[in-house]
Amino acid sequence: MKRGTLKGISEIVRETCRQEGIETPLNEYRLIQSWSKVLGSGVQSYTKELFIKNQVLYVVVTSAVLRQELMMNRRSLVQRLNGEVGAQVITNIIFR
Repeated sequence: MKRGTLKGISEIVRETCRQEGIETPLNEYRLIQSWSKVLGSGVQSYTKELFIKNQVLYVVVTSAVLRQELMMNRRSLVQRLNGEVGAQVITNIIFR
């Protein structure tokens, strides 16, 4: 092995995940797990269901007022959630 070809363990794990095709599902899982961290426990208590399909995050919210507030801040939320994961996982959020 040449001296210039050494890689860190995190780079090796990232490359392996990409090669095995599990990088996207792993990022989607991380994004869903970061929902309460980004938005707080107050919003989490009104969130009933979260899932991602075709780069769109679907969120079921039990409060109509909160749903409207989240819809108005949709672009900011997309950026914050993607930033938390460190990759572009979602392009839009649909609130139901």
